Amino acid sequence: MDLMLFGDKFKGFWNDGPRWRVWLKRIATVLIAWPLVMTFVYGFVPVPISNVMILRLFTGNGLHKDWVSLSEMSPELPRAVVASEDQRFCSHHGIDWIEFEDAFDGSDEAPRRGASTISMQVAKNLFLWDGRSFIRKGLEMPLALYMDTIWTKRRMLEIYLNIVEWAPGVYGAEAAAQHHFHKSAAQLSRREAALLAAVLPNPIKRDAGKPSAKVRVVASRIQLRMAGIGSYLTCISQNPKL
Repeated sequence: MDLMLFGDKFKGFWNDGPRWRVWLKRIATVLIAWPLVMTFVYGFVPVPISNVMILRLFTGNGLHKDWVSLSEMSPELPRAVVASEDQRFCSHHGIDWIEFEDAFDGSDEAPRRGASTISMQVAKNLFLWDGRSFIRKGLEMPLALYMDTIWTKRRMLEIYLNIVEWAPGVYGAEAAAQHHFHKSAAQLSRREAALLAAVLPNPIKRDAGKPSAKVRVVASRIQLRMAGIGSYLTCISQNPKL
């Protein structure tokens, strides 16, 4: 009887009220359920497309991507990206609270990119949108925590390296390697991996294949960090090369 009563109340909540309110509740339910369900699904299957990819299509960018597993990428690429983007990747649980606190400067702006972990960037790319705002960050953070609970760190990094943008309309390691260096992701050298990591903060303006002096300097710094990053990659060490 209690279950029947609960069912009646739930049905009433779902259908009662003006039509606009009913549809609003249904849309809100879908928007909440979609990332929760698809995070579980993406733990097993490749990501076909992300929110950011779709939004970029509306701005006139193309869509070039080709999923490859982490083991099919040069081991230099995850080293470079972790060294550049998220050096505490293996030790935090989706949010690097140390970087997050340091990133606030007391202004009214949202945290700088330095506060965004790889987990948070995956949450943004998959289910949210670009741009700086407290609204997006407020959605991004719980999603990152949830993803970090559902996925292994290895899976998190694999998805990130397959959906992140490396040039206008160019997504993922394989498409980036082909676009910038005319080779597969498996063949990337340490320098090429560092150049790719160096353009991640602004892949629209920075070019890994034809790097500016600034990009070359940043890549050189990343290479120095890569030399000692091995001990920080224990969470993805299923690949003996890493």
